[in-house]
Amino acid sequence: MSSPDIAAIVESSKDLDRVRKDQEDVLVEINKLHKKLQNTPEVVEKPGDSSLARLKVLYTQAKDLSDNEANISSMLINQLDTLLPPGPQGQPRRRIEGNEQKRKRVKTESDISRRNQLEYLASLKGEQVAARVTPRNADKDEWFVVKVIHFDKESKEFEVLDEEPGDDEEGSGPRQYKLPMGNIIPFPKSNDPSSAQDFPPGKHVLAVYPGTTALYKATVVHGGHRRRKTDDYVLEFDDDEEDGSLPQRTVPFHKVVDLPEGHRQ
Repeated sequence: MSSPDIAAIVESSKDLDRVRKDQEDVLVEINKLHKKLQNTPEVVEKPGDSSLARLKVLYTQAKDLSDNEANISSMLINQLDTLLPPGPQGQPRRRIEGNEQKRKRVKTESDISRRNQLEYLASLKGEQVAARVTPRNADKDEWFVVKVIHFDKESKEFEVLDEEPGDDEEGSGPRQYKLPMGNIIPFPKSNDPSSAQDFPPGKHVLAVYPGTTALYKATVVHGGHRRRKTDDYVLEFDDDEEDGSLPQRTVPFHKVVDLPEGHRQ
């Protein structure tokens, strides 16, 4: 048994520790979101709710980390197999191989689920989506309507184009961003009302302010009945006060999405 072999095992063990620490961090976030959904179970019934989208991202991260853990564990098993003498260890090795086959099946299923999600995100190319263009540590969130140029399945990042930047933006032409997938919210299909969710009166949403390509927090006044999803929403936008009251503004259903958790405006 050589020192390089032992060093390789130690290094793999460190990698395994790092992956498990990352798993713990993701699990904490998942548990926080689970608690929120348990306190407001009605959110679970809304397929387009951003909480569910965020939970899906966290689950995908958990699956990726689980795959990494399985891969590193397999590598450690192979490294140990080359160092262990044959004989009594044969039977335990067969049991390990059986467990490895189970891990491979789980890995295949998670790969399929992850590929389906990535294929959907890649299919958004050319579509308009809502994008948060400010970093997470910004004082306030800025959301714009942008066009998807490309989705990188490896880095899980979007390249998007703000085709109509505001007058206060630097430069006068379109502006391009590279954003993580967590900064993107797809809009409902304008020609497919079934892709939209219902927002009851009093619900806080994120919506495109009429005549602009910017999204702001608003409160639903009425609209969006399940049987008539082609109806527009009537909304009251925050900070839109006129003459001491909030005017009611009409916004198409396909320009309204759920308000992201922790939104700052």
